[in-house]
Amino acid sequence: MANTLDIIRASFIWGTYITTPGKPVSGHSLNELPYLENGFISIVDGRIRRIGLMSEYSPVAGRTVMDASGAHILPAWCDSHTHLVHAASREKEFEMRLRGKSYEEIAAAGGGILNSADVLRAMEEEELFDLSYRRFQAVQKLGTGAIEIKSGYGLDFDSEVKMLRVIRRLKEKNEIPVKSTFLGAHAFPREFKDNHPGYISLIIDRMLPYIADHGLADYIDVFCDRGFFTPEQTARIMDAGAKYGLKPKIHANELAVSGGVEIGVAHNAVSVDHLEEMDEHSIEALSGSDTIGTMLPGCAFFLGIPFPKARTMIEADTKLALATDYNPGTAPSGNMNMVVSLACIRMKMTPQEAINAATINGAFAMESQQMVGSITPGKLANLIITGPMPSLAYFPYSFGDHPMDKVLINGRVI
Repeated sequence: MANTLDIIRASFIWGTYITTPGKPVSGHSLNELPYLENGFISIVDGRIRRIGLMSEYSPVAGRTVMDASGAHILPAWCDSHTHLVHAASREKEFEMRLRGKSYEEIAAAGGGILNSADVLRAMEEEELFDLSYRRFQAVQKLGTGAIEIKSGYGLDFDSEVKMLRVIRRLKEKNEIPVKSTFLGAHAFPREFKDNHPGYISLIIDRMLPYIADHGLADYIDVFCDRGFFTPEQTARIMDAGAKYGLKPKIHANELAVSGGVEIGVAHNAVSVDHLEEMDEHSIEALSGSDTIGTMLPGCAFFLGIPFPKARTMIEADTKLALATDYNPGTAPSGNMNMVVSLACIRMKMTPQEAINAATINGAFAMESQQMVGSITPGKLANLIITGPMPSLAYFPYSFGDHPMDKVLINGRVI
């Protein structure tokens, strides 16, 4: 017998695209968030069957009914850039930053990514999975209904493969859609400090063939930024990944105008992520492409660095997404609600722009737009239901106290 649920009398249902857009929402169109007022959603076997106005609703005997009077309903968040699989926190580096050390200074002293790699290499896969699964469940309870997870804290063959196996096990839970990204080029490990070509060869000649043969990754990523990988090194790794069918989703322009945006666009990257440091040329390259610019305001907030120039990029008709960058060093939070608030408060995005960026465009940034990202018949019933709320703007306005009442994953309250 089918599992059914009718959610009725919702004050507003947001993100009600009748069909999935053919491309990501860009520029001023980000401010157009379709909605139904006084509406209903019918769910069958975990998927949205029908949406409409209450005047069109007819009760069906035997169906479970949830009264959402006063509530707003949104698509669950699509978090398209995370490092959720990691071994340990890095609060000591947090204290170092409070004493004036920069992210780059901490990295140069052997902290940062290399610190995370040391701990992860020593951890057994089962313990790493248990830690990661707890985080995975926690972000769902915060409203995340689809997620991308990167490797990149192993930086050797065995440990990168271990991370990707853990991500695959999370994917196999079939709780929410998961995309896996191979980020072996996150940093140069200590053993290759003076032999960068040797590490790149290890990635290309040993890691990539094994990862591709075992179906461990959907995408390939490179940290293309000052002090990490150059545009030329990034291009070589992306070219190698393309031979195995791995599309690029790369880190770019977090610490400097690095050329990462341009090289990502030139390689048809699905997304270029961070974008805290963008000049006119970078914005022009991105706005004229099919590549999505994914902004990570939680990282800028935590590190105290400039926030991405969202308004400038919107004026340039760029396709923009929002994600958490959930990681132990520079964004230790998987809370997409806070990300949406930061986008409004610090980047001057409207609530509609921020929600589109965190839902439908986040889905496009994982190529999962046919499954999630909007309240559309046929898609997974991954939903956020608020308590009574005076307006949509109240959601990002009430930062730190988001008015979520329920999260539904596959049509079930979690």
